[in-house]
Amino acid sequence: MAEAKKSRVTISDIAREAGVSVPTVSKVLNGRPEVAAHTRERVEKLITRHNYSRRANHGSGRAGLIDLVFHTLDNEWVLEIVRGVESVTHDAGVGMVVSAVHDGRKTERAWLDNLTSRRSDGIILAVTELGPRHAEQLHGLGVPVIIIDSLGQPDPRVASVGATNWSGARAAVEHLIEQGHERIGFIGGPPQLQCSVARLDGYRSALMAAGIPVADELIADGDFTHDRGQDAAGELLALAEPPTAIFAANDQQALGAYRAVEQRGLRIPDDISVIGFDNLPMAQWISPALTTVNQPVATMAAEAARMVLRHAETGRFETNRVELATDLVLRASTGPGPKA
Repeated sequence: MAEAKKSRVTISDIAREAGVSVPTVSKVLNGRPEVAAHTRERVEKLITRHNYSRRANHGSGRAGLIDLVFHTLDNEWVLEIVRGVESVTHDAGVGMVVSAVHDGRKTERAWLDNLTSRRSDGIILAVTELGPRHAEQLHGLGVPVIIIDSLGQPDPRVASVGATNWSGARAAVEHLIEQGHERIGFIGGPPQLQCSVARLDGYRSALMAAGIPVADELIADGDFTHDRGQDAAGELLALAEPPTAIFAANDQQALGAYRAVEQRGLRIPDDISVIGFDNLPMAQWISPALTTVNQPVATMAAEAARMVLRHAETGRFETNRVELATDLVLRASTGPGPKA
């Protein structure tokens, strides 16, 4: 029974008993020098006492594994990220571990323990938020951390891959204006996300450049889910003067808007135009096919994987921000407005 108990000890348990942080224990486990001698001795004793299994030390070069971490695994955007990373890992002969961070301190500890217990070339985060505590803990693992679509300005010790969200959103709204629309509704994303803020700014910029007032009543909060897209579109369509077009800040919310339009007996694009953002594969298969901003999600993920592998080859961390171009894909969900 005693041995069974020892085998369940985690890195968080050792850190707590030693009175140090998880990154400090990780540094001791990986033989990194920047730990005080007395601290190292205390941690080493606890590692031995609990018979904690160290991460395998395979020397320099690739470990042959990349960790890909999401907040949730229940949407098509996730599949595009996985597809992009897999396209690189497959060609490089590298494995991939996919996991999700769930809310709650206990599950967060388990997630970090799992990352620490295996050797990895790097970590790709496709999560909505990387707080200072997580950034510090991940930095202590001694491997590169790449963020896809980061929250605000990422930690200076990590790199990020994103897209031209502002210009993509502006192009979408400019298309609607060119079609003769002036009452253009907007369904945003989570307000703490940098991409959400950029898409809202692009929407506003296009309207102001065309001399069209920005009406607060036409801007609905969103969370990038189908359900919220449906509810937000319903709120916009219930206005005394509803919009003649809706720009949703991602494709999932655009599909939710389709449902709201259908429920009111309206037709796309005859009665209202709808445009999305992402260009997920489903966008071309729905009816009518969705006009959307092509965000190269799989390409972004592939670039993040290449950044990890470059570090494995050179030993140098990349802390730059890569921003890939977006473009507007015209399909059948947008048509002439009343001013056309």
